[in-house]
Amino acid sequence: MIPPLWMFLTVAAALFSIGAFGVLARKNAVAVLMSVELMLNAVNINLVAFWRFGETAPSVIGQSFAAFVLVIAAAEAAVGLAIIIAIYRTRQSVVVDDVDMLKW
Repeated sequence: MIPPLWMFLTVAAALFSIGAFGVLARKNAVAVLMSVELMLNAVNINLVAFWRFGETAPSVIGQSFAAFVLVIAAAEAAVGLAIIIAIYRTRQSVVVDDVDMLKW
């Protein structure tokens, strides 16, 4: 038995809320990056849930969107970690408040 749509949406909303709180409240850049990943996973849950409970004929549109979001998440993690490593090498810190390199 498949759970109803509202259960998927509740879990996704909780994950997205936790991720948004992590982005806004954390000072560590790695924790902020992990929170963004949580938010992207919540979007994936929504995409697959709406695909599953859609009224159109079964297709792979929802799954392909979810795969696309996973690819974007992987690219975001790679680029984000590269930026964090570069900042750590110059500033010896990964605290988001300490990153003011664009300010001269």
